[in-house]
Amino acid sequence: MSSSANLEDQLREAILAKPDAVLEDQHLMNALVAANERAMGSNVVDLRGIAMERMAARLDRLEDTHRSVIAAAYDNLAGTNLIHRAVLRLLEPQDFSAFLACLEQDMPEILRVHALALVLETAQPGGAEVERKSGALKLAGPGFTESYAGQPGSERPVTLRQTQGGSPRVYGAKAEWIRSEACLMLDLGTGRLPGMLVMGSEDPHQFSPMQGTDLLAFFGGVFERSMRYWLS
Repeated sequence: MSSSANLEDQLREAILAKPDAVLEDQHLMNALVAANERAMGSNVVDLRGIAMERMAARLDRLEDTHRSVIAAAYDNLAGTNLIHRAVLRLLEPQDFSAFLACLEQDMPEILRVHALALVLETAQPGGAEVERKSGALKLAGPGFTESYAGQPGSERPVTLRQTQGGSPRVYGAKAEWIRSEACLMLDLGTGRLPGMLVMGSEDPHQFSPMQGTDLLAFFGGVFERSMRYWLS
């Protein structure tokens, strides 16, 4: 009995010394409220307890929303940093061969994608010979880019979608592993056929129609201006 009384005294002193610790402990407060309700019996409705439960539920929802906003802001910042790095790297090549090498070797790593292809429409023969100069460069007939992106006549610069495998024509041997992709339409200037920059990922959640496209649209705008320089 003395040992039990001593423990109760110690617990009481500890609570009196730090009452805020009790108030801040959600599980402890829930236990105290539940004990209070049991003591009152089933014939008494504790409106304060009901209000506290509703406030606790609302606080949980607010905390979930807060975490979601923080996560979205972090993802947006991380995406912005990736695009900034990609743009700076895009401006470094001194000739078109170095530009194509940058697309094939550096851009997939910087943008954290598994495959990247630059598709240029052309009405001229001999595409296979040109494609052998770079694994990232693909030539196609007129109308291919709009048809591939699935937006004929649309002015949307970016298409995001999930797939069950990419096009071998675009991705080559990597096509079977592609689970999502981003298609950036390129306006290469007056008198030239359009082009398209395609990014493919093995992650089905990296590119989705529900995501924003502002950053990719900006990158596509920078890219098409770089292409106009090299084609002039």
